[in-house]
Amino acid sequence: MAAKVFESIGKFGLALAVAGGVVNSALYNVDAGHRAVIFDGFHGVQDIVEGEGTHFLLPWVRKPIIFDCHSRPRNVSVITGSKDLQNVNITLRILFWPIVSQLPRIFTSIGEDYDERVLLSITTNILKSAVACFDAGELITYLPAGQSVLLQLPQ
Repeated sequence: MAAKVFESIGKFGLALAVAGGVVNSALYNVDAGHRAVIFDGFHGVQDIVEGEGTHFLLPWVRKPIIFDCHSRPRNVSVITGSKDLQNVNITLRILFWPIVSQLPRIFTSIGEDYDERVLLSITTNILKSAVACFDAGELITYLPAGQSVLLQLPQ
């Protein structure tokens, strides 16, 4: 009699563990300041961006890709030429964050490491074109070391 009770409890426990594993694999969390793009195995990347919270998805068919949407700093150092052809070593600190509505497009066209692939080249080109508008003397007087200055590029 006791053996049958323990056998039925064991079967119930096994079924409960399997059901818990399936439910656990069907839930995912999106932390504060993050967004998720869903990759569907049948349809590709979905256009919907999921916000913060706990979400449900079909396990083994869909996969969430989590993006950090906080503003993050990045330092870019460039050696470039000034207007009077002097070499200038300049470091620019930028703050960047992705546009949330464009995350599916960013993921499909660039990838999860968009900041590593795009920011360096864009920032370098913009910084070189901005520095080329000034003489070396103007850069020294306008850009004191360690201070923040807003540069506007010529149109």
